[in-house]
Formats: sequence, C-alpha cells, structure tokens
Amino acid sequence: MATLRKCLSLLTRQTRLQISQQKADLTTTPVLAAAYWNKDWKPGPLPRTPEERAAAAKKFGLRPEDYNVLADGDLEEYPHLPAVSSQWRDPFEDYEFAADRRNYGEPVHADRDIVGLDQLDRNDHGRYSYGEVFVRFLAIFAGFVAAHTLLEPYPYFLPQMPKQYPFNNLYLERGGDPSLEPEVKHYSFEPAD
Repeated sequence: MATLRKCLSLLTRQTRLQISQQKADLTTTPVLAAAYWNKDWKPGPLPRTPEERAAAAKKFGLRPEDYNVLADGDLEEYPHLPAVSSQWRDPFEDYEFAADRRNYGEPVHADRDIVGLDQLDRNDHGRYSYGEVFVRFLAIFAGFVAAHTLLEPYPYFLPQMPKQYPFNNLYLERGGDPSLEPEVKHYSFEPAD
C-alpha cells in the first residue's frame, strides 16, 4: 500500500510540473514569435517620385526600370512580378530554399501560393491543344463503342465442362429417390471410336 501511495504522489507531482511547464511555454510563445518580425519587410506607401521609386526598387532587389507597382494597391509598394512558376527555374542551381527554388531576399509573386511547384502552372500550355485532346477523346470513345457493337453478337466466355460431383452428382444428397438413382459416367478407360 505504501508503494502505491508513493507512486501516486510521484505521478501527480510529475503531471503538475508538466502542466506548469506548458503554461510557461504558452506565456512566452507570443514574445518569441514577435522576435521574428522585421519592420523592414513591411511594404511602405506607394512611391510618388522617381527617387522613391528607385528606393523601393532597391529595397526589393530590382532595377528601377523593372519595378512596377501592383495595380490593385492592396500591398502598397510591393512590385508587380510576372507569374512564372518555380518549376521553370533551373533545378540544379544551389538555392537557399531548394523546395521553392528561391534564394533569400528574392522578391516573390504576390500570389506565390498559386505559382508554386506544387500547383498547376499557368504558363504551361501542354503538349496538345484542347481541340486535339477532344478529337483524341472522341476517337478512343468511338473505338470502344465500335468494338462493343461489332463484338456483341459473339460473347466471350471461358469454355468449361459442367461441374462434376461424386456419388452420381450428389443425387441422393440433393433429395433424389434412391430407387430411381441414375448412373452417371464422367469418363471411361475404353478407347474412343
């Protein structure tokens, strides 16, 4: 009994420590997360003068002639970048973020979640046009319909003999009359004529 009491006291003490540690983690989490915010990354107001435009282009690592502001203005001074998927970039280059094929400090498209490696590429038009795909679909579908129509009069089945059961095809077991039991012969050892 004393051992059980000792185990229970140790167990409750350990769970109290775990709960107090979880509370401490919860109180320090916002402080730690706030340390990762960088005020320099926040977009500033729309550039009005050529000097502000050049400064904004330098901030995003672009040449001033390549810097264009997004049309909707929701992201203020964020540049308008072409919607080019990451899969078009060189896969053998040594990127700092290899999964995104991107380097640190590189500006990303405002809709980066749409043009990522795991999404459908808007710039890839495929090997065939939609008309060719539709014609091929119709040709394959017509081929299956023609094969079904032409081969329907000739059903395919595996050739097999009727199932053979012992004791005269289980005549008595199936409720047959013992006085009328037929003799079933499945094979004989006599030569065929």
